[in-house]
Amino acid sequence: MLDSVASGKKLPEKNLIVLGGTPSTQKDFIETLAAENNPKKSQHRYKRKPPIANEFALGYTYQDVLDTDHEDLLARLSLYLLAEPSPAFASLVKPLLTSRTIPETLIVILLDWIEPWRWIRQLRNWIRFLRSITSDLSDDAQESAEETMKEWQQQRRGRSYHDAGGGTSGTESNVVIPLSQGEWDEPLGLPLSVVCHGADKIDTLETQHGWREEDFDFVLQFLRTVLMKHGSSLIYTSVSAPNSLPALVHSSLGIQSLLKKQTLKHNIIDRDKIFIPPNWDSWGKIRVLREGFDVEGISKGWSDEILLASASETAKKDESSDTTSNNTTESPAAKGTVLHIYEENIRDPRKSRESGKSKSGIAGVEVEAPNMQAFLGAQSEIMERLKKEEDEAAAAAQEKDKAGKGSTQTDSHYSHRYTSTTVDGGPVSDQIGPVEFNMGGIQVNADEMLQRLKNREGRDKPRSEVPTPNTQTPSKTGGDHKAQNEQLANFFSSLMTKNRSGSPFSRKTDDDG
Repeated sequence: MLDSVASGKKLPEKNLIVLGGTPSTQKDFIETLAAENNPKKSQHRYKRKPPIANEFALGYTYQDVLDTDHEDLLARLSLYLLAEPSPAFASLVKPLLTSRTIPETLIVILLDWIEPWRWIRQLRNWIRFLRSITSDLSDDAQESAEETMKEWQQQRRGRSYHDAGGGTSGTESNVVIPLSQGEWDEPLGLPLSVVCHGADKIDTLETQHGWREEDFDFVLQFLRTVLMKHGSSLIYTSVSAPNSLPALVHSSLGIQSLLKKQTLKHNIIDRDKIFIPPNWDSWGKIRVLREGFDVEGISKGWSDEILLASASETAKKDESSDTTSNNTTESPAAKGTVLHIYEENIRDPRKSRESGKSKSGIAGVEVEAPNMQAFLGAQSEIMERLKKEEDEAAAAAQEKDKAGKGSTQTDSHYSHRYTSTTVDGGPVSDQIGPVEFNMGGIQVNADEMLQRLKNREGRDKPRSEVPTPNTQTPSKTGGDHKAQNEQLANFFSSLMTKNRSGSPFSRKTDDDG
C-alpha cells in the first residue's frame, strides 16, 4: 500500500535531448525555455536555479515545470546537451533511449541564426547521428519507438489540430487525418523539434550581408520541406522576445497545466517569430509562401542525402572525418544534391569574399566589418597621433614666425629711421606730429593749409589756359592768382621749416602767450 501511495505522488520525469549549438547558445536556449516557469514572486519556494554543466561532451541540467500559479510542480524536465555530432558521442546518448524513456523524450536540434548557411549541413549530420543510434537500439526500444511514432502520426495529430483551433468538441479531437504528401516519410522513432535560436540577428543579415525577403523565404521553405519528412516542428526564438517554445516543449512531452489550457497557434507571418506546430504543414502551404520553389525535388533529394552515410562502412568513416567539428573546414557538397542547392543559394560570406563574389554575384560588395570597440580604439589612437603632430607643427611654425618677425622689425626700424627724412612722412613727422601755429588768434594747421593751396592751384590752372573769344592772350587774372599761390606756398613752407628746426617736443607755437 505504501508503494502505491509513493508511486501515485511520484513526480513525472521527462527528458529533453538538445543537439547542436555552442555552450553559450545552449544556455540561452535553456533561459528561453525557463522564461515561463520563472515565478515573478520572490517568495516562491522553487527559486533555486539549477547549475548547467555543458562544457565537455554530454552536458546536463534540469528544470522544474510549474503550474500556472507557480505553486505546484507538474514535472521535472531533465535536459541533456550535446554540441558535436561525432560518432564517438553516440555511446553517451544511446543509454538515454530505452523502452521506458522513449515515450517521455523529445529531441531538439538547435540551430543558430549567426550561421544560417550551415543549417542544412548541420541538420543532415544530426539526422545521420540519430539514425545511427536508433538503428542500433534493442528490440524493446525499437518497438517502443515505432509505437511512439504511430501515436504522433495519429492520436497526437488530432490533438494538435484541436489545439491549433481546428476543432472544438472532444469527438473532433480524436479524428485521424490522412498524412499529406511528403509527411512522415522518414520517421526517426523519436519526436523532433528544430529551434532556430537568435532570431534577433535577422536584421543584421539584412543590413550587413545583403539578405532580401526571398532569401528568408527560401530558408523557411527549405526547412519546412525537410522537417515534414520527420514530423518535426519548427520555431524561431530569441532571448529578448516572448515565444511559444515552452508551450511547444511541454505539449510535445504531454505536460499539461491543470489551470490553463496550452494552445499551439502557428505563425508564418512574422519572420522573426515563425512557428510551425507538428503535423500542421503541407506542400501546398509551403508553395504559397513563394512561387518557384521545388518542394517535391527537395523532399526526394533529402531522403537520398541522409542515406549517404549508411551506405557502407567507408561512408561512416567519411562521415566521421566530416563531422568531427562544426568549426573546421567542411568539404564542399556534391553537385546536384539538396545540400549543394541550399549552399549555392545561401552562401557563406567568408567564402564569398575569398572567391571575390558576394551572394548576389557582384564582386567586392561585401566586406567584413571590424568590431565596434576595436574600430573606435584604433581611431582614437590615430586621432591622438594626428593631434600631437599638429601641435608640434604649430609650435615650430610659431617659433619660426617669432624669429622672422624680430629680424624684420629690426631691419625696418633702422631703415625708416635713417632713410625717411622727408616732410610728408617718416620718423620725423611721426615724432613731432602736425605743425600748427597761431595766426591772428586762429590756430592754423600748416600741412592742411599747404594742401589747400595745391588744390586751388590745380583748379585754377585749366581755367587760365582756356582762350577767351575777344582776346588772343591768356588771362592776366589767372597769372596773378598763380603768383599769389606761389607766394603763400613759400610762406607756409618757410614756417614749417622754421618750426621743424626747433625742438621735436614743441608741437605748437602760441603767439598769445
